[in-house]
Amino acid sequence: MVAGDVIIPIRADIKLETMIFHIAQEADWSAAQTTGEYKALSLATEGFIHCSDQHQVLEVAHRLFKGRQDLVLLNIDPSRLEVVVRYENCEGGQELYPHVYGCIPLAAVITVCPLRPNAAGKFTLPAELSD
Repeated sequence: MVAGDVIIPIRADIKLETMIFHIAQEADWSAAQTTGEYKALSLATEGFIHCSDQHQVLEVAHRLFKGRQDLVLLNIDPSRLEVVVRYENCEGGQELYPHVYGCIPLAAVITVCPLRPNAAGKFTLPAELSD
């Protein structure tokens, strides 16, 4: 595959047309406003940006971002990406996560919502995403 291709997920039951999500630091998202594209640190260190499907967001937030107050949730339209997206598991579990193999242009980010834990430390999805 070459850059610009969007890889069809390995599992047929995963629809790439659905939105994917990325938990970002507010400062990194603010920096993207200047450059026109979002780059997570993992792009430099691992070669891709970690993302989640909607049903995975809260588990990821609780596992990796406990107590953080400086987060935003990016809602990304994969059809607007010009780089490869692969569903993979790099940690050996059963769950597959979308990984974006390049920068995310601002035009691919549909919404940005604050993602903060409540007083008990529990994250909840923003009202915009709740059913």
